[in-house]
Amino acid sequence: MRENAKDPQRHAQRMARKQRVVQARMARAQKDQGVLLVLTGPGKGKSSSGFGMLARALGHGMQVGVVQFIKGRRETGEEAFFRGLPNVDYHIMGEGFTWDTQDRERDVRAAQAAWAEARRMLGDERYAVVLLDELNIALRHEYLDIDLVLDDLEARPEMQHVVVTGRYAPQAMIDLADTVTEMGIVKHAFKDQGIKAQKGIEL
Repeated sequence: MRENAKDPQRHAQRMARKQRVVQARMARAQKDQGVLLVLTGPGKGKSSSGFGMLARALGHGMQVGVVQFIKGRRETGEEAFFRGLPNVDYHIMGEGFTWDTQDRERDVRAAQAAWAEARRMLGDERYAVVLLDELNIALRHEYLDIDLVLDDLEARPEMQHVVVTGRYAPQAMIDLADTVTEMGIVKHAFKDQGIKAQKGIEL
């Protein structure tokens, strides 16, 4: 522990300085618009974070949409929970992980059908938040035309928020995004310890 770290006077001084910095930032942040968030990197939690934002939006009574690329028909807790809620439009459009399908043409068709659904949502201002889960993987494998994807994202309604998840976010997506978070691995139960996917955590 740092010397005097628990000193009440020093703590109050530090917090007062931090408060001034935060208040100055808040004063400068005057724009009100939809944001594009990209969650990428090899670490666990990208989709979980996206669904957390959907829960937050639903708490405000917003209409949300979900399009899941790549992921197939395996039952998950998020689908079981969100699909039955009001104000949720939920679509699982993938054919399964690419190492399972082993069929590029099939994966391309699935990704293009998923993008058609996503494009419909991106053109409708009633959707306040749209989650495009694992879109980055579809872009990495070139199942979709990235220029078309970026054009559609840019053309969406002004106040619509979009969350894009998946490893390997292309640089063009990162450049367009307002917020980018890269999740890293410190330890992983499956890769490091051989613990299979668990309900409520991965499923």
